[in-house]
Formats: sequence, C-alpha cells, structure tokens
Amino acid sequence: MLFVRLVWCALLTALIVGSVQFGVEQWRAVPIIRAAEVFESQKMEAGSSKPSREASGIAHAHAHDASGASAEEEMPHRAAWTWVANVLHGFSMALLMFAVMAWWIWRRGGATATARLALAVACAGFLSLDLWPSLGLPAEIPGMDAAALQARQAWWLLAAVSAAMACAATAGIGTRQMASRWRWVVAVLLMALPFIVGAPQLATDPLAGFSEQARAQLQGLEREFIWSTHWISLSFWVSLACVGGWVFGHWIRSVIPAADRLQLQHAR
Repeated sequence: MLFVRLVWCALLTALIVGSVQFGVEQWRAVPIIRAAEVFESQKMEAGSSKPSREASGIAHAHAHDASGASAEEEMPHRAAWTWVANVLHGFSMALLMFAVMAWWIWRRGGATATARLALAVACAGFLSLDLWPSLGLPAEIPGMDAAALQARQAWWLLAAVSAAMACAATAGIGTRQMASRWRWVVAVLLMALPFIVGAPQLATDPLAGFSEQARAQLQGLEREFIWSTHWISLSFWVSLACVGGWVFGHWIRSVIPAADRLQLQHAR
C-alpha cells in the first residue's frame, strides 16, 4: 500500500512541478538556446579567417528557417516532448525525495516537521544534482565544443555522489558513532574530492571557429544561460519542496510505520 501511494503521489507531484519547470524553461532558457542555434552553422572552416560561402549560405538559410513556417511547425512538437521530459524528471526526483523523507521519519520518528524535512531534502538535491557539479562543468549552449562525453559524465557522477554523501554525513546518516566535528571534516573532504580529481576540460577554445563578433555574442549568451539554468533548477527544487512536502504530509506520512513499533511487533 505504501509503495502504490508513493507512486501515485510522485506522479501527482511530477505533473505540477514538471509543468512549472516547463514554463520557467520556456521563459528563461529556450530563447537563449534558439539564439545560440542561429550561430551553430557559422563556424569557420579550419585554417580560414572568414566563413566560407557555403557556411554563410547555410547560416542564412538556418536563420531564415528559424523564423519561417517550418520552425513554427516544429515548436509545438519540441515543446510537447520537453514537457514530457520535465514530468518524467519530476517523477523520478519526487520518488527519490519521498523515499528519503519516509526513511527519515521511519528511523527518527514523527517529531520532524514535514515542511522542514522537505526543504532540507530539496536543498540537498539542489546542491548535489545542480550546484556542485555545475561548478566544474557549467551549462553549455549549442555550438560550443566540450571535453569527451564519457569523461564529463564520470566527473558529474563523482561530484553528485560526493555532495550527496557529504549531505548525509552532516545529517548524521550512517555516522552515529562519529563525533560532530569529524562529520564536518568528512563532509568537507567529500565536497573537495571531485575538484581534487579535476573536471575534464577541453584543451582548445570551446568557441573556436567563430568570428570575433559571433564569439562575443555567444559568450554573452553562455553567461546568461548558466545563470538561467541555475534559476530553473532552483525553481524546480523549491516547487518540489512545496508541492512534494504538502503531498507527503497529506497522503504518505500517515501510513509510514515507526521503527519502534516495528521492533515491538517483532519482539512479540
């Protein structure tokens, strides 16, 4: 019964939170992505100081297509799949948050306030899955070159897991016998680990091949995109804490058995 309720509550939360994230993305990120996509076909040929006629023609056609009927026909289809992806992302994160909250209440009892617990879990999620990995691997706009995908994925996973373990250490999960000051030492070491290893970086200029004018505009778009992705992620976790905390408190918390009650039943 608890598992079924978790799934349905996570789906309800995902529909609301995913829709909020979709709206914020359409407002903040999509205009930047489309502006950067116009420059994608304008890269210069290797060893050339000017764009070739073919590249210039492709760029002009791409810019015309971006404002033409074909682009307008593509927009609803692209937006629909983006909304589906956001809902699926919200569903997975809601399940994760509910599982952590349920485990905490099961182990620590009912003294913890639901709203405060939801906010704490959301903060840990934002730190682990967005802020900490992005310090080494910031968001990239279309047209930018980057290091090898597998190396970036491995480092992102290291940063996310290290930050999550640091949050668990500071919360005292699995460290009951550890003195309070040592928890913070362990947390600091875990947070520093990915940066000691070092994030994979591209040896060459990530905007190589663009003209100076295009490079300046893309650099401005890149800075704006990095801030926009942080705000999108922050809005996602805040809405997940608010909606998920309310849903958890109304439909999940009441069916979570306390650890002491289970131990008493087993003893009998």
